[in-house]
Amino acid sequence: MKISEIRDYLGAEVLCGEENLGHEVISACCSDMMSDVLAFVKDQGVLVTGLINSQVIRTANMMDMVCVVFVRSKTPTEDMVELARECGIVVMQSNLRAYEASGILYSQGLGRGGSDV
Repeated sequence: MKISEIRDYLGAEVLCGEENLGHEVISACCSDMMSDVLAFVKDQGVLVTGLINSQVIRTANMMDMVCVVFVRSKTPTEDMVELARECGIVVMQSNLRAYEASGILYSQGLGRGGSDV
């Protein structure tokens, strides 16, 4: 699935990384606990979260994720967006709850890869 499709399915606003919307991803995870993401996530392209702090972007970068979707109308800080831009990570914001966003992505064929988070 292309990141642009994720944007469309979730009605999300792209905050940075527009140039990477054509990137293909095959899996996603959803967590507000970055320790779980670090411990259990493997080969995920997209992180869905409602946690707002710079560790989200740092974790996504460390785990080679290419997209972070902030849910529940959470707005990342400018510093977070700039860090994501520097790391080449697409950042989006959606009004959906995490459960809804995850269900939509899963129902549209985005798999979960090697994660149990």
